[in-house]
Amino acid sequence: MQIENNKEEVPFSYYEGLFQKLDSSDVTARLSDVKWDGKEFFVTLLGREFAISHPEYAIRGVDGGNVPPLPTQTFLLRYLLEGKNVPFGGQWYTFREMPWGELYIKPYTGRVLTRAAFTFGTRVEAFKKACEKMGAEAVPHGDGGYRVTLIGDYGMQILVWEGDEEFPPNAQILYTDNFAEGFAAEDRVVAGDILISTIKSFM
Repeated sequence: MQIENNKEEVPFSYYEGLFQKLDSSDVTARLSDVKWDGKEFFVTLLGREFAISHPEYAIRGVDGGNVPPLPTQTFLLRYLLEGKNVPFGGQWYTFREMPWGELYIKPYTGRVLTRAAFTFGTRVEAFKKACEKMGAEAVPHGDGGYRVTLIGDYGMQILVWEGDEEFPPNAQILYTDNFAEGFAAEDRVVAGDILISTIKSFM
């Protein structure tokens, strides 16, 4: 691959290389939600199933739709390489409350929370319709709040508040407690990005 976008293509190429050496039986032993038919892994992200061929990498949407952008593909590769089953313990945490959250909170706030606030808090009704269209479950928090399954047993809630003359729009994202053990901090950031981009695609 000729590298044109270092920020996205360099990490993707790195994980693609590791993926080619991956033992398929290791993946299915670690991840009960991932299926393997001898040629492709099948994994569901935000309700959409993707088929990822191995050892030569290729990805396709089982529904025939567009393939996801490169950062999402990198996230899926990292999940196949490093992901593990961690049961949900019933608690929900903000990004800040999880390991390394305090260290990454400033970039996370700008990249995820502020983006969500000004993307959805200015268009709450459109946000609600988009979430319902993608099959998200409404929760009674915020001016609009929805729960989704990101991948496997890992869930997220996105809550938005509409701005007014006194206060700007606001947003919060909650993660199931198993994210603390199951994902590195940088992957939790990417998960927030993926969720926002997916909702936007339905608006």
